[in-house]
Amino acid sequence: MSDILMIVTGATSLTLTDGTEHPTGFWAEELVVAHRELRAAGHTITIATPGGVTPTVDAGSLSDAGAGGAEKAAELRGYLDEIAPELAASVPLDTIDVSAFDAVVLPGGHGPMTDLAFDPTTGRLLTEANAAGTIIAPFCHGPAALLSAVGADGAFAFAGRRLTVFTDHEELTGGTGEKTPWFVETRLREAGAVVETGADWSSHVVVDANLISGQNPQSSAAVAAAVIEALATAD
Repeated sequence: MSDILMIVTGATSLTLTDGTEHPTGFWAEELVVAHRELRAAGHTITIATPGGVTPTVDAGSLSDAGAGGAEKAAELRGYLDEIAPELAASVPLDTIDVSAFDAVVLPGGHGPMTDLAFDPTTGRLLTEANAAGTIIAPFCHGPAALLSAVGADGAFAFAGRRLTVFTDHEELTGGTGEKTPWFVETRLREAGAVVETGADWSSHVVVDANLISGQNPQSSAAVAAAVIEALATAD
């Protein structure tokens, strides 16, 4: 079985264009589904955050509306309670040797727009993983973290790569709306990524060699399945 690094945001809020703080963190469904499916497949998961902080769940993702119903919300809460000790023991990113892992998985929530997108350690780890051909799997807002992978020469490590991400239209209609400080889809396109989007709120995964990306929370299970398949093929 494989060792998987799950890089999770440590942010608790996102500053909107009007200066207000939007409470955030990781999106429950994304972390739970990815963690649960990868663990069920027999893989070992190490959770890491900037500074080793305990990651915060976005409260909105545990509301009945955000989770997709009261039963689903309860299910997500239950799983997060189960892995609470693991989350509390998150490893500092700057202590990670990415060569020890077979895959790097990055769930979203708006948190990565605050920290991972600008974190040099995240950028170094992703650049090293990509150079080694290690599976890299960000989804929803997780691909914001890819923006940190910029070399000293200003080159974006994922320029020219095919990927998907939470779309600008999804952000405007179901995210932080007109007050969004910046749009991840637009920023990735500007950096040189080839962004391929599916229908809003539908499961959509793009695989480009070692890069596996998903568009939104609805893509969580499909991303996990694609990672499991890629790991099996690598074995």
